[in-house]
Amino acid sequence: MIFDLMAKKLIGFGPEKSRKLRKNLDVFFQGMVSFPLYFPGTAFYKCIQGRKNVQKVLKDLLKERLSAPQKRHGDFLDEVVDELQSGPGMLNEKFAIDLVGALLFASFATVSSSLTVAMKFLSDQPSVVEALKEEHEAILKKRAGANTSAITWEEYKSMAFTAQVTNEIVRLSNVAPGIFRKTLTDVQVKGYTIPAGWLVMISPISVNLNPELYEDPLAFNPWRWQDESKKSTLLKNFMPFGGGLRLCVGAEFSRIQIALFLHTLVTKYRWKEIKGGEVQRISEIVFPKGYHIQIIPREESIN
Repeated sequence: MIFDLMAKKLIGFGPEKSRKLRKNLDVFFQGMVSFPLYFPGTAFYKCIQGRKNVQKVLKDLLKERLSAPQKRHGDFLDEVVDELQSGPGMLNEKFAIDLVGALLFASFATVSSSLTVAMKFLSDQPSVVEALKEEHEAILKKRAGANTSAITWEEYKSMAFTAQVTNEIVRLSNVAPGIFRKTLTDVQVKGYTIPAGWLVMISPISVNLNPELYEDPLAFNPWRWQDESKKSTLLKNFMPFGGGLRLCVGAEFSRIQIALFLHTLVTKYRWKEIKGGEVQRISEIVFPKGYHIQIIPREESIN
C-alpha cells in the first residue's frame, strides 16, 4: 500500500506499473546481504538484475520526461526535471536516477515495516496516542479557516512530540541489520587496531538498544527525548539511518512519511487490537556456506 502511494507521488506510476517495479525492488532487497556469487540462479545475481531493471525503468522514464519538460505530472519527478533543466549543478541524470530509486526503496523496505511495529507500540501505549492527538488536533485548530487541508512544512517542523515518537519507532524497529564502512587509515578502538582497508560492519541495533545510552532500552518511551541533559548524547549515538557523509539520503523522507501517517491516524481514525501479538526481535544474520555472524550488544563478550 505504501509503495503504491509513493510510486504515484514520486514518479506518477499507477498500481499496475508500481507493482511490477516493486517485484524488482523486492528481489534486490532479498539479495542485498548474500554471498557475492554473480552466477544465474544465485540470490546475488537476482539482486543485481533487479537493480538493473529498476534503473532501466527509471532511466527510460527520466528520458521521456526530459524530452517534454513542459508537460507536468504533479509528482516529484517534475521537480527533478526542473532541476536538471536549470543548468549545471550538483544534480545530474545518474544521480537523479539513484536518488529516486533510493526513495522508492526507502518506502518499500523501511517505512512499511517501521509503521507495522509502530501500530503495536501505539496500541500498547494509550498515553502516547493521547499526546499525539493533542499535538495534531492543535495543528488542525490553528489551521481553522486557512485555505488548505494539507500539512505544510512549517506544521511538520512544529511536531515536537511526533518527532520524539518517530525517534522511538525507528530506534526500536532497527530495519537496517548492518551498515558497512571501509577504514581509510588504521583506527584505534578500545586497545584494538582496525587496519586501513578493512571492511567494518556497524550494528545499529547494538547502539540503539545499548542500556548504557538508553535507560530501559526495550521500552517504547518517546518522553526519553525530552531530557535536554541527555538529548545531545542520545542524538550523537542515534544511527537508524547511518551517519556522517553516508547518511541515508531518504532519512528525512522516511521521517516525513511516518509523521504524515501518525497525523492521519490520530486525527481521522480509532482502532482496537483484535488479536494480540508480540514483537519478535531477530538478533542475527545467517550467511550461506556456514558463515555466521551474531549481532550482540557492545558490553557482552564476543565469541
